[in-house]
Amino acid sequence: MKTHPLAAATAAFAISISAQPTADAQTIPVYDLQGMLSESGQPSTSLLDLGMMNFASGRPLTFFDVVKSLANASGDENVPAVVLDVDNVGLELAQIQELRRHLSAIRGAGKDVYLYTENLDNGTALLGSVANHLTLMPEGNVGLSGLYSESMYYKGLFDRLGIKVDVVHIGDFKSAGETFSRSAPSKPAKQQQKALLDATYRDLVLGIARSRNMKPAKVRALIDDGALTPEHAEAAGLVDDLAYRTDFIAALREAYPDATFDTGYQLPDLDGPEVDSFLDLMKLMFQSGKSSRFKDDYVAVVPFEGAITDESIKPVRSEVLRAAKDEKCKALVLRVNSPGGSALASDVLWEATAEFKATGKPFVVSMGGVAASGGYYIAAGADQIFAESGTVTGSIGVVGMKVAIGGALERFGIETHGQKRGRFADAMSMTKPMTEGQVEVIRRSMLDIYGTFKQRILDGRGDRIQGELETLAGGRVWAGSKALEIGLVDRIGGLADAIWYASEAAGLENPDVHLLPEPKGAFDGLFGPPQQADPNGEFIGAPQPGGNDPFGLAAKIQAGGLLEVLDPWKRQSLASSLEILKSAHRGQVLLLGAPVDVRID
Repeated sequence: MKTHPLAAATAAFAISISAQPTADAQTIPVYDLQGMLSESGQPSTSLLDLGMMNFASGRPLTFFDVVKSLANASGDENVPAVVLDVDNVGLELAQIQELRRHLSAIRGAGKDVYLYTENLDNGTALLGSVANHLTLMPEGNVGLSGLYSESMYYKGLFDRLGIKVDVVHIGDFKSAGETFSRSAPSKPAKQQQKALLDATYRDLVLGIARSRNMKPAKVRALIDDGALTPEHAEAAGLVDDLAYRTDFIAALREAYPDATFDTGYQLPDLDGPEVDSFLDLMKLMFQSGKSSRFKDDYVAVVPFEGAITDESIKPVRSEVLRAAKDEKCKALVLRVNSPGGSALASDVLWEATAEFKATGKPFVVSMGGVAASGGYYIAAGADQIFAESGTVTGSIGVVGMKVAIGGALERFGIETHGQKRGRFADAMSMTKPMTEGQVEVIRRSMLDIYGTFKQRILDGRGDRIQGELETLAGGRVWAGSKALEIGLVDRIGGLADAIWYASEAAGLENPDVHLLPEPKGAFDGLFGPPQQADPNGEFIGAPQPGGNDPFGLAAKIQAGGLLEVLDPWKRQSLASSLEILKSAHRGQVLLLGAPVDVRID
């Protein structure tokens, strides 16, 4: 297939616009980016959300929504410029890299890109560097200070609680379980953290340098200054202007006096239904469940984000199998943003993608911030894998964990006594740590899973793997740029590129593109159709939050007020750790990526 220009990639998102405006009617899209930008827009199933019900009727803005809108803006002759208001947004490096690509395409189409921020941190500096009008508040914060990698280790907490976590790993670099069994990273874990930090820092420095026409050494010097002011940032060329928000808006209106500034340009209705009375609620209840079938050929985009668990894969697996049987679905793009999780759940989801691939329809994977271990497992069978240079991937290895709470029970005066029939009958007892013999037995079973993992990759990647797979496995993680060199991924690119490729492979020109399952707000969950089995025997509907809180840790953390002081990234990391413990508590073998938290913001 021929190499495509970015314009062709964005054309995959093009949609027909009814009632075309007149040639001189200008529209300027305005994007207000705040908070974490979800891939799927599905309700959180985190144990930390227990008891936290959000009754906002609207659905969240997704990364897919923003990319689709920007792609349309690039080709819309009535759009002379786009405006981004970026503050307190939690974007992963891979998301920033794709957004930069779309903003560059808009610039390449002869349009203006305006970005306003009150905080020039690493993320906004990298994203905003492609804008030709990057404006910082005169008294704003300049936090362009480099990268800091940090991981949380829970051994000290478990020691206090009397909990012992045994970890068995296949692969010297398979360090995910260290989070629970150690107080500090091992030497292999430190090596991986260093390699990923170096790659991410290089992307940050080179991205800003190239877009701002600076030498990389100058960017590094600005980062190392440590005390940049807005005036210094402007003088150095990091930003184009200093202005308060009201002056920024006034300048925009002066530059485009006849334009309409549209905060909902080519975006779905995020506000949700208007509910002013009990009658409105009744209407909403009776209208729910009425879904329309897609009448035209389309490309399905199915995102999977977060930990891979028995619950989290259900709606994704159902959508993949439904797409396989839907004659109107001509191609599948699986968007993966996951550090992995349960080995069994990973294989169950892989089997669904194999069912889709068996139909002969194009199957493409787009990797987000991380697609490691189980996240790579579910991607390995794709026809083509797209990743950003900042995507964390690989981590081909297996982790087994057992949580023993006998010490915690003793602190409450509870003694346990048991009997067994069978040498290893007590291997998964909750009260005792593993013996050496039990470790060896578990290791043997894990080697089988490790062999299956590698075979899945060999079957999916074939001769695209550069070198012996074992030398690339062992739990090692790679940045997307390195993963391309060794054949774990096929192309550097984002979601739009993956959709373009899938569309071309399916022989479609400007197809409909649907994000499935459709993002949901609180009212969708309250008044949506009841959860039921579909003809494939699959469970339909989002999994419910909570349930099986391992050892009451989520409740303890909430009661202690720890969540109030954690930033969104740490809260997300803590939630993922609780999901891992829940899987380990069920005796599941895990496919988990290394616990590396490299933040770009």
